[in-house]
Amino acid sequence: MEDGAGLSAGLSLSEWIVLCLVAESPTHGFALVRLTSEAGAVGRVWRLPKPVVYRAVDRLPARGFVVGAGTEPGDSGPPRALVQATPEGHAAVGEWLARPARHVRDVRSELLVKLALLERRGADPAPLLGEQRRVLDRIVDGLEKRRGSSDGFDTVLLTFRIENARAALAFVDATLGGRAPQYAVTGE
Repeated sequence: MEDGAGLSAGLSLSEWIVLCLVAESPTHGFALVRLTSEAGAVGRVWRLPKPVVYRAVDRLPARGFVVGAGTEPGDSGPPRALVQATPEGHAAVGEWLARPARHVRDVRSELLVKLALLERRGADPAPLLGEQRRVLDRIVDGLEKRRGSSDGFDTVLLTFRIENARAALAFVDATLGGRAPQYAVTGE
């Protein structure tokens, strides 16, 4: 990662997702597990196993992005430890949510989860999508130049990569142009 305190933190995608959810409001691990489960509002885009969620909750305080926020009664067990984002955590989330995926392979994971998280915040995804379009344009241009001087299987491989990048561009354009179906991320 690069630029800014948050982006230099070297967080995993799972840790970013947990931090973004904690930044919405003080919460506890069990609520985060529900949101990131297969049936959860965020988990339907990118599912996080329970141990991964709790590991992220345990690691984020050391980065200065999350602090304890007291407890709340559990439904039928011990009190639940609440966590909340620090000002540094909120700043890091803002930076990360504005940053496009750098690789085509990350569009499925990183970009889609960012769109879901932006929707949960009621934030406009257009700035992110515009930046993502610029990144993908540069990728396609670079691949096409390389293909022009390639031969044999290299041409096949580059063609495959170009078409994948173009498909990602078409998705971004459709979403930017309002042609993509309106989406709503429901849940807690």
